Amino acid sequence: MRLVLASTSPRRRDLLARIGVVPARIDAPDIDEDPLRGELPRPYVLRIATGKAHAVPRAADEIVLAGDTTIAVGRRILGKPEDEADLRRMLALLSGRRHHCLSAVCLIGLDGKARTRLSDTVVTFKRLTPQEIDAYVASGEGMGKAGGYAIQGRAEGFVRFLAGSHSGVVGLPVFETRAMLMSAGYPFG
Repeated sequence: MRLVLASTSPRRRDLLARIGVVPARIDAPDIDEDPLRGELPRPYVLRIATGKAHAVPRAADEIVLAGDTTIAVGRRILGKPEDEADLRRMLALLSGRRHHCLSAVCLIGLDGKARTRLSDTVVTFKRLTPQEIDAYVASGEGMGKAGGYAIQGRAEGFVRFLAGSHSGVVGLPVFETRAMLMSAGYPFG
């Protein structure tokens, strides 16, 4: 059995390596990640993870693993910021507030069936000053990240409270992923 990672994220590769998993192949899925009109955060992140897994070709001896992470503030989905102004808007919205980091995993097993798991982590940011927002935007760290922040970087200093999966906020919930791989018969050393 060979594992295909449907992601080019170096964070996901690093998180898999922490549990002794090295994909046999990495393939970048090409799907539209825009939310559907009226789509809620949970169905959205599960749909995107599943879409990524199905977008990658799979041989008979391969299983495919894909993940997606999004930030939800109420019913609002915060994807990756489009520009610095969008990043500022996201950080201002998250400032002093509780939000959910939803991280979905989809595994297509040898039987061709897709199975999903969802990790929901509650994160609360401290109230951010305009200077903290300016400095974080200037660092460039939040660009390309769901919700406009990287918890494994400078933004960890903004986190006042976290309940759930730290690795899920980084980009792949390790506990759920390992359980799925084990149930698929992946050979852990």
